[in-house]
Amino acid sequence: MTMTGGSRAARGADLLLTAIAAASWAFLAMAGVAALGLHLLGADAAGSLGPMTAAVVVLAVGGSVTPSGSVEAFGLTGAGAHTTIDIAPLGVALVGALLLGWVFARSLRALGPSVGGAELAARAGAVVVLFLLILGTLAWAGSSTVTFDGGALGLPGASGGGPGLEIPGLGDIGDIGGGLTDRLRDLADAKASVGFSVRTGPSLLGGLAWVLGVLLITLLSARRAPLPRGWEALHRGVRPAASALRAVLVLAVVAGLAAAVAAASGDGHPGRVAGAALLGAPNGVWLGVPLGLFVPLRGMASGSLLQMLPHPLDDLLRMRTGQDVSVARLAELEQDVWLLPMGCGLLMLTAGVLTAARTPRGDAGAVGFSARCGLTLGAVTAVALPLLVLATRVKADASLSVLGIDAMGAGLELSGSAPAAAALGAVWGLVAGVAGGLLAYATGAAGRRAAPLARATVAAGGGAYPDPAYLPGPYNPSSGYRPARPETNPYLRQPGDDPYSASTQTSRSPLRPPPRPPRQPGYRYGASPVPPPDEPPPPRGRG
Repeated sequence: MTMTGGSRAARGADLLLTAIAAASWAFLAMAGVAALGLHLLGADAAGSLGPMTAAVVVLAVGGSVTPSGSVEAFGLTGAGAHTTIDIAPLGVALVGALLLGWVFARSLRALGPSVGGAELAARAGAVVVLFLLILGTLAWAGSSTVTFDGGALGLPGASGGGPGLEIPGLGDIGDIGGGLTDRLRDLADAKASVGFSVRTGPSLLGGLAWVLGVLLITLLSARRAPLPRGWEALHRGVRPAASALRAVLVLAVVAGLAAAVAAASGDGHPGRVAGAALLGAPNGVWLGVPLGLFVPLRGMASGSLLQMLPHPLDDLLRMRTGQDVSVARLAELEQDVWLLPMGCGLLMLTAGVLTAARTPRGDAGAVGFSARCGLTLGAVTAVALPLLVLATRVKADASLSVLGIDAMGAGLELSGSAPAAAALGAVWGLVAGVAGGLLAYATGAAGRRAAPLARATVAAGGGAYPDPAYLPGPYNPSSGYRPARPETNPYLRQPGDDPYSASTQTSRSPLRPPPRPPRQPGYRYGASPVPPPDEPPPPRGRG
């Protein structure tokens, strides 16, 4: 086998192993979080945990699940139930996205300062194909029937029931029991079976969009991963802002989980609070971020689902359905709502400071540097905020009929305006980036956490990428290396300092070069040697 063939085989094996590690670890992590959350919620007491876990994972990556059910009431059969739910468990999705992106970015860092476009596309394509294969298997396994018993689950209104379940970050919106359970038990004599199945086609399309979005976000926010030639502008501008915004959003979720742990310690059912936090903490936290940045939401609620909404949102939607939900309108009913914009503003300022610390400073002054940070963070936030609005939309509709008579109806819908989110995201990002850039410049933190690839492109003046003169090497060590030591670095030794080639000496006097040989008279340095004089001819004899 030639060297070229061996190199291609090694690259192919590395590509395949990376795809297997990224997709399999992501699904294993999502399945573990989903199973643990469902178990803490007590869902495994109503049905098989395996199919429910598969269905939750499919929902988390953009899949579609179709529920259907029947109810036995008063000893008669023939009742039908129809339920539609459009809400993704973002706690499961976040774990899978972080792990898949981390493995993919780490595999790129081993390729050097740049990567070819064809190889990058091949690596991403391998991850996508394997991801969809595993997702198809889960779609086939995610079908089952669940029998709900209000008394066994301890729902409100049932015999021996406890308090409703609250999802941290959503307040009373997490009360999944309430009047719905009371009316269902009164009508159905405490026995309801609901079947669910995963729609394979829509689930694969949703999974394709999800995994491509995760890989794209990874490329835009992984500051130390290489990029193809011609993409060096991402190192200087987009990647510092994208990584900063990603960090503060994850930090907000961690704060929500910490609040859930504190709430679980004082609750009568700590397992349910912990399970709800594992599955839905990002839903509540990331729903509050657009609302706190003054993005208007459109809300509609009817029936017993009004009891699931937090105060004062339930009072606002009870007045009239299908209206805008904003901080100002909620503050008319509860003044403490103004704390939400203050927290979101502090979150954006943190993103601005992180952007300035990760952006190369270069030769720009305070005004130019802060303006550059504001423009990049504004552009990134203008794209990220509409994505949060789309990811956190809530839509639920439940109807129940017995013997053809409509007995109960409820609906809930919360969705934000994507155009308004884009405009407000640009404004908030610009202001936060400028303020964070000025603050970082004044404190000396500007550019201190910039990645080596970003520093290299700025030092090279945006020229050819990569420029070897500005990359770390033996003559130009990076800032993270230990101090230079000539006794261990052969490149820093002076001629004659090699202990293995020096002559043995007994004194501590320094080595001296041998004396030069004396120059010949008439000899000039660099000239050709003077030939010796010719011998005189022999004397001529007589006769």
